[in-house]
Formats: sequence, C-alpha cells, structure tokens
Amino acid sequence: MKIAESELIINNRGAVYHLDLRPEELADTVIVVGDPDRVKKVSKHFDSIEHQLQHREFITHTGFIGKKRLSVMSTGIGPDNIDIAINELDALANIDFVSREIKSSFRKLNIIRFGTSGSLQADIPIDSFVASTHGLGLDNLMNYYAYKKSPDDLALIEAFIAQTQLDKEITIPYIFEGSASLIHQFTDDFHKGITVTCPGFYGPQGRILRLELNSPGLINKLTDFTFNRHRITNFEMETSAIYGLGKLLGHECLSVNVIVANRVLQQFSKDSNAAVERLIKKALEVLSREGV
Repeated sequence: MKIAESELIINNRGAVYHLDLRPEELADTVIVVGDPDRVKKVSKHFDSIEHQLQHREFITHTGFIGKKRLSVMSTGIGPDNIDIAINELDALANIDFVSREIKSSFRKLNIIRFGTSGSLQADIPIDSFVASTHGLGLDNLMNYYAYKKSPDDLALIEAFIAQTQLDKEITIPYIFEGSASLIHQFTDDFHKGITVTCPGFYGPQGRILRLELNSPGLINKLTDFTFNRHRITNFEMETSAIYGLGKLLGHECLSVNVIVANRVLQQFSKDSNAAVERLIKKALEVLSREGV
C-alpha cells in the first residue's frame, strides 16, 4: 500500500524530512546521541567520513572505522525526538522512497545510544558505565502504539506498579528488553540493569526547585524496586522509547550510558566531558570489532 505524502514527508533532495537523510547515506550500525555537539566527538574517531548532514537538532555523520561502516546521529533530548528519529531511521531502511511502499526484504539496523545518565544505586558511582537490560518508560510514548506485552515484560511492569504505587494519572508505565546479542558484547566495565526513561529533567526525575511534586519520594521508589534478579540502575530520557520502537520495528537496540550524577549520594561528575570521551572510545572499540 502506498504511504501518503502527508504521512512520510520526503524533501526535494529525496531525503526523509526531519533527519534530512537519503537511504544510501545511512549505515546499518547507527549510534544515537542526544547532544548535537557529541556527533563530532564520536566521528573524530572514524578513519574516514562519507556524509555530513544537518537539519535542526538532527546531525548525522556516516563513515568508517576500518571496514566497519557506521553512522552517528544526534536526536536532541527526550522521547518525542526519539519517536521521530527511530521511525525515520526505519523508513530509510525499509520503505522505498520512490514507490512509497514497504520493501519486500527487511533491513535490520543496530541502533546504539551513547548517553549520559543518573545513577539510582549507591554502588554505581559517577563516571562509571551502564548497559541497559531493559528500558522502563514513564513517558507514555509507547502507549500510542499497538503491541502485545510478553509474559516476562508484563510480570516486570506489574511488579513495578505494585511496588512504586505511581499515580496512574501521571503515567502508565511500560517496559521493553534491549538486544540480547548487543548487550553480550558490552561486558567488561559495564553495570547492567533496568533504565527508567522520564519525560522531563526536573519534576519527572524527582527534582524540586520552586514547584512541589505530585509524586514525592520518586528516587527512593525507583532505587528500592526489585523483581527476581532485576533492579533499576539509572534513569534518563530516551532509552525506553528506543527499545520499544526498535523492538516493534524489528531492529537490535542497546543503550549504554556514562553516569554523570548519583542521585542517591547526590554527587555529580567533576569532569563529565572526560567521562563521555571514555565511554565513546570503549563503545567504539566494541562496535568496530568484526562480527558485531
């Protein structure tokens, strides 16, 4: 079935609207970062760069490390931007831009987030790394899409709701698992656990400046949650949307984050830029290996 021009917007150069990318300008391995300035911090490690494009906050560099072709793309902050980014990445891979029809053969992407995050456990210190086993969303994005929850995911989210008693007027939480094949590549020096995604930085992450919160004690509720072998390690603003959309669209997704704040100990990194650089180098070493 042909997809209408109003539903998939393609610009005059044959590129998808928000990302301003053509299908041939996208690698099968895509690194996503929130900060547009972080794109060049990643691509400076490439041996060569083929394409450099920018539209609004979406900046993309595609190039090579050895024989490995990668793209790095900024998304901006938040699950609403992730909704745009992941849907348009999938369109580039799996929709014919000439016929506007879904391709008969599926192209799978590896989508890896390099992010910054806040720790929710005292034993996960600032400047350390976390690879997310799951993305648990308080952002409501995936509630707009039709899908069936797996028994394991349903049991996890039911336990989360029961233990945290979050007000359903605020959110209907959801959860998706990350890529098993990718997370197994990130073993050394990476803590593993559930990453909670929030729709904002202040109230949604339990920060109080001049406004009181509708759900006080959020940090303690998240820190104390346990279910079987699972616990919540950290929170940020993108992972659950990446995992949810990626899973439903058939892609392999992983979120790796450097901890710049410990919300339990109320500490912040003394040099977050250096910590981010260490994460970039370590993650690129993994992704540039043959077979990853």
